[in-house]
Amino acid sequence: MTHYSTSMNARSTFKLINGVEIPVIGFGTWQTPDGEVAVSAVKQAITDGYRHIDCAAVYGNEKSVGQGIAEGIKAAGITREQLFVTSKVWNTERGYFNKFYTLRGLLSM
Repeated sequence: MTHYSTSMNARSTFKLINGVEIPVIGFGTWQTPDGEVAVSAVKQAITDGYRHIDCAAVYGNEKSVGQGIAEGIKAAGITREQLFVTSKVWNTERGYFNKFYTLRGLLSM
């Protein structure tokens, strides 16, 4: 049974079944315009303390989000390992090999 604290804050995390902790609050990039808006928004989110960035290929802004992540990591003086990045796989990309190649493409951006 999981017990939830009423004293959660922006740095609170949930422990996943594999033991990895994911920040409770994430910065979402849905409907964030591609380009400088996405870059600066993500960079600012990281420097403001967000440690979870949520994105998806269908949003059409992944390269800009990736650039914002790189710039934010540098500006905040943190490592990539301190940042939790989530994405989504579109329904047509399901199945082991489809997911493998989709995720490999996402990580190369």
